Amino acid sequence: MRRISCSYHYVYLFFFAICSNLVSAQVTFVIDEIPENTPVGEKIFISGNFEGWTGGQDKYKMKSMQGKYVYTFNEMDERPIEFKFTRGSWATVEVDHEGLQMENRTYSFKRENDTVNLSISRWHDFSPAKSTASKNVRVLDENFDMLPLNKKRRIWIYLPEEYENDQKKYPVLYMHDGQNLFDATTSFSGEWQVDETLDKLKDSIGLELIVVAIDHGGAERIDEYSPWNLENYPTNAEGDQYVRFISENLKPYVDENYRTLKEAENTGIMGSSLGGLISFYTAIEYPEVFGIAGIFSPSFPLVDEEIEISQRNPELQKLRIYFMSGGREGHNVVKEMKLMSEKMIQSGIPVENIYTRVNPVGEHNEKLWKAEFERAVIWLFEPKT
Repeated sequence: MRRISCSYHYVYLFFFAICSNLVSAQVTFVIDEIPENTPVGEKIFISGNFEGWTGGQDKYKMKSMQGKYVYTFNEMDERPIEFKFTRGSWATVEVDHEGLQMENRTYSFKRENDTVNLSISRWHDFSPAKSTASKNVRVLDENFDMLPLNKKRRIWIYLPEEYENDQKKYPVLYMHDGQNLFDATTSFSGEWQVDETLDKLKDSIGLELIVVAIDHGGAERIDEYSPWNLENYPTNAEGDQYVRFISENLKPYVDENYRTLKEAENTGIMGSSLGGLISFYTAIEYPEVFGIAGIFSPSFPLVDEEIEISQRNPELQKLRIYFMSGGREGHNVVKEMKLMSEKMIQSGIPVENIYTRVNPVGEHNEKLWKAEFERAVIWLFEPKT
């Protein structure tokens, strides 16, 4: 550990900050110690729920001051923030002293002016750790073309345990934020353990499905997961192109190369936060492709226009949607989710096709979504007898 010394003292849910009234609460974070193998002159960033977990924006680059790294929030929402330090991307995020992913750091504002001194144990890219993904998980492609977006992205796939030994066809669940679903070594805030959960459900209730997971794009995540403009936050709103990539490019590839049940009634989409928002958009705009949707902690409070549920497509009446949020997420997340659930029922979707759940102690983080994944996937995909 490299100790840095000088005379200075000091510093998730991104939409919490931008949807709240700001107050004069100043806090300064100071990194006193960094790993010995940190490259000389390296930039360090603070990333968290206050800026969309991008992994590193120039606005949140820490200042190097006589060997210390310093960042001051001059005006912040008084709600607690969650954050981590990176060298500009999630591939370079800090990890614990054993090289494993660590829980998000948190800070609760206790006074108008505060100083917090911190240290960084190790960097992820300099601390290779053993993958926690099950043997059923593989990387489908490191650089899959994201047409119509001019991008490439890593795609993961989970196959049922007996996939190689039978000729069955399986339902498919498409998920966002692929880094966080299977492997603690790629997750920046804790994995969902999707693979372990599905392995268990196969043995307990016979539930088997394929999961296809798309990595998020770091700083581009907000653009790709935004099908509508967001209030108080400029985006390119690439959500529709992102969904077209999944429906017109990725799904046909998966259906051609794997034994899938291709129909909408066997094809799901799931995500959390902005991933919940884009999953909701996918379900209402492409119900003939995705007939199942898991919507966790959707970012409805961010959308700066009213979301209309069109009744033009008769396939909407066949949708099965699972809404879930945590009672401690705040800022109308639960209220807006319930209103959207009611709006969908009013549009004609059968009430038995919509499940709306609030975890009373849930906060806006991977811990909640991991805990709720099993319940959601059972309701959406449990084999019918």
